[in-house]
Amino acid sequence: MSVTPPTAPTWIEDSVITDRAKFWTRANVGEVLPEPPSPLAWDLVWELGTMLGWRDCAVNRLGFGEDELSEHRPEVLGVFGGYAFLGADFIRIFGERTPGMSAAAMDLAYFGDHPDVPPFVPEPWHERAETTETLTSWLGWVMTATEVPELLEHAAYGRSLRNNRPDLRALSDTELLAYSRSLLPTIRLFFDWHIYMSAAASIGPGALGQICAAVGRPEAAMDLIAGLGGVDSAAPSFAMWTISRAVRDSDEMNALFDSGPVGLTARLRSSTSPGASELLGALDGFLHEFGSRGPNEWDIHAPTWELDPDLVWAAVDRMRLADDASAPEMSQAGRAAQREALVAEISPMLAGDPEAQGTFLAAAQSAKVMVPSRERTKTNVIRVINESRMAVWELGQRFVSRGIVPTPRDICLLFADEVEAALDDPTGWREVALARQATLDAINATEPPFIINEVVPPLDTWAKTGSRAVEAVAVDDSLQGMPGCPGIARGIARVVLDPSDPTVLGPGEILVAPYTDPAWTPLFVPAGAVVVDVGAALSHAIIVSRELGIPCAVSVLDATRRIPDGAIIEVDGGTGAVTIISLP
Repeated sequence: MSVTPPTAPTWIEDSVITDRAKFWTRANVGEVLPEPPSPLAWDLVWELGTMLGWRDCAVNRLGFGEDELSEHRPEVLGVFGGYAFLGADFIRIFGERTPGMSAAAMDLAYFGDHPDVPPFVPEPWHERAETTETLTSWLGWVMTATEVPELLEHAAYGRSLRNNRPDLRALSDTELLAYSRSLLPTIRLFFDWHIYMSAAASIGPGALGQICAAVGRPEAAMDLIAGLGGVDSAAPSFAMWTISRAVRDSDEMNALFDSGPVGLTARLRSSTSPGASELLGALDGFLHEFGSRGPNEWDIHAPTWELDPDLVWAAVDRMRLADDASAPEMSQAGRAAQREALVAEISPMLAGDPEAQGTFLAAAQSAKVMVPSRERTKTNVIRVINESRMAVWELGQRFVSRGIVPTPRDICLLFADEVEAALDDPTGWREVALARQATLDAINATEPPFIINEVVPPLDTWAKTGSRAVEAVAVDDSLQGMPGCPGIARGIARVVLDPSDPTVLGPGEILVAPYTDPAWTPLFVPAGAVVVDVGAALSHAIIVSRELGIPCAVSVLDATRRIPDGAIIEVDGGTGAVTIISLP
């Protein structure tokens, strides 16, 4: 059936509240899809890729029934009012069916003490013996596996896609779209593993928390999952640090950076300096390895570092101001040594209970394997998504030249079948793209509720972005979040809302951010501490801050709005408390 330009362009269809999917939340998904997913990303990444991979994991690996999750749009993820929401009922039921876990434990991990979380009400269908049996066997693997070789194979395959990327400029329009679609099965498989390892990564840390509390050392639990090594999402920071040292040591390069990161790539390319040439060579190597990362990287509508290298220079610019003592390698090594010392210290405390001691040692080893593995799965799928993005943006360039869309990324405002239709007849699609941009602007102008329970509030009642009243802070006030990485830091708060513009953040100052993804990670290195509006127990901010040894508090509700830029604050990463010392 032919597709014609709609006269009233719609957005992604909202999900449906059902008896088995009543409770939805922005928790966790807010740092994966912080912005509304674009129509083309929904078609070429999410609905037929990641969401089906999530269902594959639940049914084929974790024992859920085929009848428990829809084949069309499984209730693990939904869309309401244009924003993505996590299916919290599914998460709770996973907790209830997993031996040693519960819905309450999952709520604590995702929400902390958030006041709006509805009580869990058990229903007969929540119990499923077959699932519990499968999960019991799975737990045995989680606590004993010493490696996950499949993830290295996936990483090698993702790199091969990048290394052997076809000459996109030589492909026809239909071949570009076909190439992007051909990556969906790989995205689906890799996301299956991402969910599998995300679940696995929660087990060891959970057991460590219980055991450390039992021996009177609850604060040690966080240190036991720090400095693990091999955390892929921290790797770009290490590479950027090396580049920043080359900049710091060159008066000429410092002068170029002093003009600001915007347009810096072009200025370097126009320079005849050997230093500029060396820096561009380092950039090329960095982009080949890490170019798939960037802000909002799960959506092909958003540019990655490969598409906008100035985003890399923005982070390097902040790092070059930090002295050598801030080297992330030093922090990581210190955390690793501390972790090993704690294992050696706590294990003898359990000598009188060999079973508990065995569980402790197994949990410590499991965390060391599973937490970095979880981050590797994310990197693996992001690499593949970026290959899809590069093909789509090449087609978007062609659409711009034909007047079909205003900018290359605007092709993502069309659904896949609409892109295909525009290849046959471009008439009318520019108007659709413009109307969709207006829709996107309207969605972005609203603030999605953190929790939806049973009924979706009418969209006209959603608060306008930035308009919701928040309580002003005073000196000595304490904002309570979730502990991320232990340590206490005091410094100037710098509220940064966009990782591409971190120019206000100075060395030792405290980064206050709405959420974090790998595009934010390099800003952790010069920062004295990190405070984040949202985040859960295994959120990106926590994992990376522990790897880099930076005090961190997450789920500090409305931190970016309540903490004034320039205030002096103290962050206790061990308790999650943020105290206002003075106001600007």
